[in-house]
Amino acid sequence: MSPERMRWTSLLSHHRLGGPPVAGVGPRSEFQRDFDRIVFSSAFRRLQDKTQVFPLAKNDYVRTRLTHSLEVASVGRSLGVLAGDHVLRAQPEMAASGYTAADFGAIVAAACLAHDIGNPPFGHAGEAAIQSWFETPELGRSILARLAAEGRADFERFEGNAQTFRILARLGMPDNAGGMQLTCASLAAVAKYPRAAHLAFAAPAGISGKKHNFFRADRERFEAVAQATGLLRREAGAHCWCRHPLAFLVEAADDISYCVIDVEDAFRAGEMRYAEIEPLYRGILGDPAAWTKAGAISTDEKRVEYLRARTIDTLVNEAAAAFAAREQAMLAGEFDEELIAVIPHAAALEAFRALARDRVYHSAVVLNLQSPGAAILGELLDAFVGAVEAAASGAAAPRAREILDLLPGQFLSADGAPATDLYARVLAITDFVSGMTDTYAVAVAAKVRALRESGGR
Repeated sequence: MSPERMRWTSLLSHHRLGGPPVAGVGPRSEFQRDFDRIVFSSAFRRLQDKTQVFPLAKNDYVRTRLTHSLEVASVGRSLGVLAGDHVLRAQPEMAASGYTAADFGAIVAAACLAHDIGNPPFGHAGEAAIQSWFETPELGRSILARLAAEGRADFERFEGNAQTFRILARLGMPDNAGGMQLTCASLAAVAKYPRAAHLAFAAPAGISGKKHNFFRADRERFEAVAQATGLLRREAGAHCWCRHPLAFLVEAADDISYCVIDVEDAFRAGEMRYAEIEPLYRGILGDPAAWTKAGAISTDEKRVEYLRARTIDTLVNEAAAAFAAREQAMLAGEFDEELIAVIPHAAALEAFRALARDRVYHSAVVLNLQSPGAAILGELLDAFVGAVEAAASGAAAPRAREILDLLPGQFLSADGAPATDLYARVLAITDFVSGMTDTYAVAVAAKVRALRESGGR
């Protein structure tokens, strides 16, 4: 690893991607503005109808991607403030220059708020369905065969994290250079996997090499973010960087939230009994006063809410302490593990994750709901990729033209026709399909089916 180190003054860059120079720091920080821009974006609002775990759930208590993202942002803000307090105590000159612990918290909260904004409908099954479509049907395979390796990797390893960066840096405000024009600090913090898709087989062994965070079309924009924040490049000339240290906190906030809360959702959905999950809380909460209070609560539902809150509080403090102990290694690009793997209650938290994996993610109710959703995405890709390819070849039949009419204008070129470049055409379709809500995907698939059954008349 390079002897260079990342510096907090660069990592907390106020520079806005594609935006004008920042005039100065006021009472409302640039990072708070990032949070607000994300909240008011249409992509964020669509998360209210995107699956977290239970697709098309009828129980209104069960969380969607929207409520999950808000909860992760709340946990992330706490982690960021605690981490910022540690950094500023060690570097008082930063505090003298106007940096506050709240700045750290605001960056982490904004990144957490946006971390799932690129996820397709129907949960992680949606990602798998898009990847599978490019590998299975003849049309998908033919598209991959005609693309160069770098562009091909974007589709065969379609990744919601890369779509998140694409939305924030381009699609969220397509008429702006830099999309939503968020600060480079927030954009870097949301990138848990700062590398290109085609580097999958040469990716570093650590957690940041597990996936990728930008598509070929967006690599120059990510490079600008990396340069502004001073991320360390892992290899000269390669589109692969070390994580922004605050990205470890974004990941920890997400991990803590979903590990603990997905079990709570399963309990509220009737998939688990209180007696099954109480031992998980006992594995983390050793304070007798907590259990005295829990015993006085009248219902299991309210008891679980109380124990979940106490559990998350304990894990947040442990993760913040783990960050402080490893901050210098992060700045040198030498630490590349999940923070929750090195906290005192790592094994107890893993027990939450294991139970969720065995009894929630792989449960019959979830799998039975995911399968129709995955099939719907396959139908949509068949229809829209087929239609744009037919139009691009000049041989679009009436049915293909009617399907193309369902495609919003922003996913076509300025003259209303498909892009001339194959990669750009197909990327526009994955932009459209992955941006759908669960309900909208079902509705559009029904329209496509009706057109096909009518023979295009």
